[in-house]
Amino acid sequence: MRSITAIKNMKYAIVIPDGAADEPQAELDGLTPIEAAQTPAMDALASGGVVASACHTPQQLPAGSEVGNMSLLGYDPIENFTGRAPIEAAAQGIQLADEDWAIRCNLVTVEDQTMRDFTADHISTEEATELLTAAQEELGGHGLEFVPGVSYRNLLLWRGGQRAAPFTMDMRATPPHDLTDQSILDDFPRGPGSDVLNELMAASVEIFKDHPVNKKRIAAGKLPATNVWLWGIGRAPKLQPFAEAYGPQGAMITAVDLLRGLASLIGWQRIEVPGATGYTDTDYAAKGRYAIEALNKVDMICVHVEAPDEASHEGDCAAKVKAIEEIDRQVVAPLVEALQNSGEYRIMISPDHPTFLSTKTHTHGNVPIIIAGTGIEADEFTSYGDSNAAKSKLAFDAGWQAMQWFISQE
Repeated sequence: MRSITAIKNMKYAIVIPDGAADEPQAELDGLTPIEAAQTPAMDALASGGVVASACHTPQQLPAGSEVGNMSLLGYDPIENFTGRAPIEAAAQGIQLADEDWAIRCNLVTVEDQTMRDFTADHISTEEATELLTAAQEELGGHGLEFVPGVSYRNLLLWRGGQRAAPFTMDMRATPPHDLTDQSILDDFPRGPGSDVLNELMAASVEIFKDHPVNKKRIAAGKLPATNVWLWGIGRAPKLQPFAEAYGPQGAMITAVDLLRGLASLIGWQRIEVPGATGYTDTDYAAKGRYAIEALNKVDMICVHVEAPDEASHEGDCAAKVKAIEEIDRQVVAPLVEALQNSGEYRIMISPDHPTFLSTKTHTHGNVPIIIAGTGIEADEFTSYGDSNAAKSKLAFDAGWQAMQWFISQE
């Protein structure tokens, strides 16, 4: 990646409404969730700037946040993507040697060979830690390590220096959030080394079945965590520092380890916000406040909000619209006001990928973006939405190239 020249004294902001892009919905009178949502702040940006489309998920790669956000942050995923789990390992400060592998380890609820809940009914971090401790005692050791994360999102490390790894990058596994309410029979890990992962998943069923955590959850009317689901395998990527490639010194606000990991890998600060949950109950206003404060210390602030994606995975149209409206009201509006009072600025609004309510899964395809601020000439669009973006003459077929346009376009 070649370096570019950022505009001197410019403040930059990026807001990522994860998974907000979608299809027209019958219950929204044929509008998409973004178009149906009341978003005066985003519409004002669209009116004063440009609306465009970008594809952050190349067809040959998974249509997930791991690929989409890497592209959104300006890195070609075709060249740089090595798997989701190693990015999340970076979020926890875990160092991976060249021969090591990281594997995403979800706690899930499977009933009658159907993915009942890919979050194990939003299991708590404390409960997840207890279950993974039991898995480590029974299955770990000799280079195999279960690492608790947040709630259902955890990791399995395979230290190749201690235990020869049977995997290759041809090993494939389906993300559990792509299987909601679907049969899992044809979606277990497959390819070189998959037998090992399938054996571990099967063994976890017996370990979790009568565990005190699950007994308490069932007694409380909650779903149990029936087993681990292993996917997202990969080795550590090597990404050029963002400041070296693009100029601005950046910081990330997110409640999701994937984005924390990307921030660490590109040399950004990570700002933890109290009340940020990675779900629809997140504290949007706190994210807005912390973003404004960060602008005093860094050139670029990125605010990632997972809520629209979570609503999509649950097939909850009303919750998705509400999440987009909260992002507009409590993140975008105050952030734009602060930027306008600070001098020269630019702001980009961009989902990472579409997440369709109809399928409850991520999908390949274009997302609508806004780029506005100093030096950006307004186009003909006066509102933000999927339909306007599809009509725009400005399209980034290789979505990662939008970052260069955002930073240096004059």
